[in-house]
Amino acid sequence: MKGLKTVNDIPINKAEIRTLIPHSGLMCLLDRVNEWDDRSIVCISNTHRDPANPLRHDGRLSAVHALEYAAQAAAVHGGLRARAAGVTASPGYLAALRDARLHVMRLDDVASPLQICAYRLFGETANTVYECRVSAGDILLVDGRITIMLRV
Repeated sequence: MKGLKTVNDIPINKAEIRTLIPHSGLMCLLDRVNEWDDRSIVCISNTHRDPANPLRHDGRLSAVHALEYAAQAAAVHGGLRARAAGVTASPGYLAALRDARLHVMRLDDVASPLQICAYRLFGETANTVYECRVSAGDILLVDGRITIMLRV
C-alpha cells in the first residue's frame, strides 16, 4: 500500500467497522472512523458510557480499558490498509503494551465522546507498533504504545 498519502475523511460507521475486526456485538467498542491514512487513524466512541459495556466491572469502566479501544483502532487501521491494497488483513493479537500512562482512573464518568488516535510507528502487516492516544475533547486520558503480532 505504499504511496497512500491522502487522508480518507469519509466516515466509516460501526457496521463497516465490524467487517474489519473480529469483535462483534457489544465488544465492538468503536462507533466510527473519522479519518485515516497509511500512517494513522482517528476513531470516535461513546460506548464508554454504556451501562452494558462488557468491560465494565461493578458498573465502572477502568481507564486501562482505553488501551482496548486503541487496539481496536489499530485493528481497524490494519483492515482498512489491507482492503485498500486489495487483500484481507491477517488476524493479529495484542502482544504488548509499552509506556502506558493513565491520566484518569475511569472512563465511564467521562461525559464527552472518546477520540482514539493510533499512529503506526513501524510494521507493514499484523506485526506493527502503534503510538496511541485516547482523549475527550482537549483532555488526554490515556496514551502508550501497543504491539500487534500476527496470529499463527
